[in-house]
Amino acid sequence: MVWQGIPVSRGIALGPAFVYTAFTPVMGERYLENSVTLEKDTAEELSRFNAAVRVAADELTALQQKMAGEDPGKAGIFEAHEDILTDVAIMDEIIALIGEERYAGEYAVETVFEKFAKIFEEMDDDIMKERCADFRDVKNRVLRIFTGAESSQLSEMSEPSVIFAHDLLPSDTAALNRKMALAIVAEIGGNTSHSAILARGYEIPAILGVNRVLSAVKNGTPVIVDALEGLVIIDPPAAESAEYEAKLAAFKQTEAAVKKYRRVESRMEDGGRVGVCLNIGSVSEEELEGAAFTDGVGLFRSEFLFMSGKDLPGENEQYQTYRKAAETWGSREVILRSLDIGGDKTFESLNLPAEDNPFLGCRALRLCFQRTDVFKTQLRAALRASVHGRLALMFPMVGSIEDLHKAKYYLEECREELDYEKIPYNKNMPVGIMIEIPAIALMAELVVKEADFASIGTNDLCQYLMAVDRLNPNVASYYQSYHPAMFKLIRYVAGIFEREGKPLSICGEMGGDPMAVMAFIGMGIKKFSMAASNVAPVKRMITRLCMNKAREISGGLEKLGTAPEIEDYLKKQFESLFAEETEHVFQTN
Repeated sequence: MVWQGIPVSRGIALGPAFVYTAFTPVMGERYLENSVTLEKDTAEELSRFNAAVRVAADELTALQQKMAGEDPGKAGIFEAHEDILTDVAIMDEIIALIGEERYAGEYAVETVFEKFAKIFEEMDDDIMKERCADFRDVKNRVLRIFTGAESSQLSEMSEPSVIFAHDLLPSDTAALNRKMALAIVAEIGGNTSHSAILARGYEIPAILGVNRVLSAVKNGTPVIVDALEGLVIIDPPAAESAEYEAKLAAFKQTEAAVKKYRRVESRMEDGGRVGVCLNIGSVSEEELEGAAFTDGVGLFRSEFLFMSGKDLPGENEQYQTYRKAAETWGSREVILRSLDIGGDKTFESLNLPAEDNPFLGCRALRLCFQRTDVFKTQLRAALRASVHGRLALMFPMVGSIEDLHKAKYYLEECREELDYEKIPYNKNMPVGIMIEIPAIALMAELVVKEADFASIGTNDLCQYLMAVDRLNPNVASYYQSYHPAMFKLIRYVAGIFEREGKPLSICGEMGGDPMAVMAFIGMGIKKFSMAASNVAPVKRMITRLCMNKAREISGGLEKLGTAPEIEDYLKKQFESLFAEETEHVFQTN
């Protein structure tokens, strides 16, 4: 059985399916019925509860032992969860509510765990405050078992598998062991969704937008994922599996040859230097490995820090995170994007109302202006971290000069607070904006005087320019990143920033597309930020390109009127650089 989807992270994988289903408890107030069998019912409810606790304890012990050899940090998390599960005060209170107050078991578990979670949530100490998320994780585990709900946890994968899911949010993947993920297949999402960004960052093959595929696959079913062609093959015949084993071996051989360029200096054939930077979302060991082969961080997606738990990160937690990134890259710049929540990114610690058009709603900077407490906490943390390296701050979703002025106003308030508290910070920390709303791109002549730098976010710029939901597979054909209007608008912005001598970079997915980067270099853009998987192909292209050729390629775009024409033109120009190479290695994700 063959299913078609959108290939968002290149690769081939063969293995068993692991069907991921998230558990979300919905608990209402409920008591045991007052009847002649009440005593018996109460005893049975207590027995069910004790049985659920035993199963939860067995799960946690198994997870702790499993993770001890793979990731001691995560093993420690599960050990802490075991301590919570066996806490005498918690257990006694739940048993009392069931046995004496006649609470239904689920309602007793919800009530007591939430009580303790809120106690920790209200503490002043940031470290203790974070413990509330642990209480809720344990609560959900017990409730899942108690109610018999079907659920699978990514942390429970016992063998390398292909993950199947309706969707994968960043918070879902907190326990993901990347060594266990052969590939990702999801029913929704597109090339610029965060599932795609996660997969590319981890170099995991991924296909999204595979409508209703969960209805056709079960745990353990053999599958093939062809994320070059966008094919998901469920329960393939032996001959087809053998064919794909050979394709996988050839693909790995080609990828290994390309990866040799990862540590090469990104210098053009005629000596011109081009900055190749990394997009990161955390300071995990895997993300920080990129410091060995990149010129800095062009985009630190700070929202992943907010989405990794059920509670808002405090100032000290954020400060330590931003500091670690700045210190790791040292003299190379790290650009921190302020909180960009909304659209396809939500998290539990902020109760965001549902919106009919979330990409056009209260998101990113707009949300920060409503929640200035959250915004200023982040600004203070960023300022404090700025003394530990070359940290820069970038505001997303700026739609007007007034937006920039307002964001700077809150930043200045934070500077004054830190001055009063005698806390050091870099008074010259660069402050820039994301150019992703067409209105602000057309205001580039004013922006360049107000901002220290800018970075073009091609994902949202294309979405807003083309009036298309970039996550909706039904209109995927209308999301045309190679549309002539994209290149015209970017050329316009690039010309203004080049004349004023202000830094301009590209940090959207086009920033990691070697074919597009050729043209952007010809427009005068000299800095690009991308997923780790794109670094080697982009660097390899740069070493074969000279500035005259880049300008020629860029100039040729002006004569073309459709996205297919531009894509065909860029492919031909690209092939002329690598006439002896296999072209598919460099195709855009």
